[in-house]
Amino acid sequence: MAAMTMTEKVLARAAGRDAVKPGDNIWVNVDVLMTHDVCGPGTIGVFKQHFGKDAKVWDREKVVIIPDHYIFTKDAMANRNVDVLRAFSKEQDIKYFYDVGTKNYKGVCHIALPEEGHTRPGEVLLGTDSHTCTAGAFGEFATGIGNTDAGFVMGTGKLWLKAPPTMRFVFHGKMPPYLMAKDLILAVIGEIGVDGATYRAMEFDGDGIFALNIEERMTLCNMAIEAGGKNGIIAPDQVTFDYVNARNAGQRPYTPVKSDAGASYIYEKVFDVTKLEPVIAKPHSPDNRAFVSEVKGTKLDRAYIGSCTGGKLTDFRAAAGILNGKTVRIDTFVVPATTEVARGLKTEMIGGKSLEEIFLAAGAKMGDASCAACLGGPSDTFGRLNTPISCISTTNRNFPGRMGHKEAKVFLASPLTVAASALKGEIADPRDCLI
Repeated sequence: MAAMTMTEKVLARAAGRDAVKPGDNIWVNVDVLMTHDVCGPGTIGVFKQHFGKDAKVWDREKVVIIPDHYIFTKDAMANRNVDVLRAFSKEQDIKYFYDVGTKNYKGVCHIALPEEGHTRPGEVLLGTDSHTCTAGAFGEFATGIGNTDAGFVMGTGKLWLKAPPTMRFVFHGKMPPYLMAKDLILAVIGEIGVDGATYRAMEFDGDGIFALNIEERMTLCNMAIEAGGKNGIIAPDQVTFDYVNARNAGQRPYTPVKSDAGASYIYEKVFDVTKLEPVIAKPHSPDNRAFVSEVKGTKLDRAYIGSCTGGKLTDFRAAAGILNGKTVRIDTFVVPATTEVARGLKTEMIGGKSLEEIFLAAGAKMGDASCAACLGGPSDTFGRLNTPISCISTTNRNFPGRMGHKEAKVFLASPLTVAASALKGEIADPRDCLI
């Protein structure tokens, strides 16, 4: 049997085959389907239209529904979307519905999924959101799909997929204290472009990767889609297993896989992390790469720390370490990805102060766990760019209008760089704060 990559192995298992190769069209059995308030109503509409108004989902324990995008708003249409999810979840007796306004509410779906134990090595996880690829950090095939495909999966538990070829990115060396996973993925995207991995798997490997904690690995896989990737994936190790085994919803058995030694890759790139500098993506594209040192001193109006790619505890620890005992010079918004992270902000300590205390003392504004301004949203969304200002952000996209106003400028950077810049009121190099 020919050697296979991780992605090929996962898809082969899901298709009931011994092997698949890039380009194969296959029916796969889906382990988890996730949808949220933006795409959920459309997915439900497709499901009802094609399977009947009284149809039942294929498995009430494998459909996960997480309102997270436009929820803390007075916008009537946004509120209606959540109402649609509530009615559907009640009708279908969905086991995993994390409703806003209840004790079950979680926040950003991509961080909520692993926290609540819905990510397991070797599985297929599909979601109606492009950043579903975040879950590839757990050694599974995770990708975003549209409402039509999701409606079909909702009724059948299956989807017709084409096996992608795999690109391999190897990071060697010990991470310097001024770099984070965000710098690594921005370096990759800057190298290959926003279409450089179109319909390809992006596999991350090397001792530099396996030294990262699980949250940093999630950041890497999260932004595979910003390079056009079908999925991002990292081989599971003991760090993965410890996290998954402590949270596994329903204690479902799983089968981890690793790429074979002789697996074929369509592209390979090796990085030495010890030689990388802090990276930034200038407006208006994630591949508009520059080193922070090259744009240092660029004036800013706002700083934003949050989202699925920048709102985890690791991100906030890094930012708080920079801000501790200092005061920001520009409006700085801090938004935890989930309610679990929000609780952690109150209990995680640096020098006897909680992370939340550090942020508030520095003059930052704290928001509720959600996507908030990452996707713009209604005008009353916390942190939204309602005027044509310049913002440095830990989010994952900086296209025109992404965070609100179409003429606003968004710079993407790591939490370390964003925090350092918040103190200066201009793009700043975190190395200057860590000396």
